[in-house]
Amino acid sequence: MKAEQNGKAEPAIAPVGGLAGWLLKKLRVTERSRPRLALLERIALAPRHSLALVEAEGRRFLVATSQEGAPAFYPLDKRARSGSASVARVSW
Repeated sequence: MKAEQNGKAEPAIAPVGGLAGWLLKKLRVTERSRPRLALLERIALAPRHSLALVEAEGRRFLVATSQEGAPAFYPLDKRARSGSASVARVSW
């Protein structure tokens, strides 16, 4: 099918529908949202001891890991400091 415009023949562009339209929509690159959890930095202190700086939904935590047990989480944001003068350990 061709449409005429100013005396020139141009191909008519039909909208894509059905399965092809759905597939093209799924394959289209879209901007992804920012991840809710990110490892910002990690440092090894010894072979089985490390510190990691983690950001979770805008809050930052220092995570200490060792071979002796569960990791310790220390909040580093203003909300954690406003309650008391010392930073408390948070464990789950």
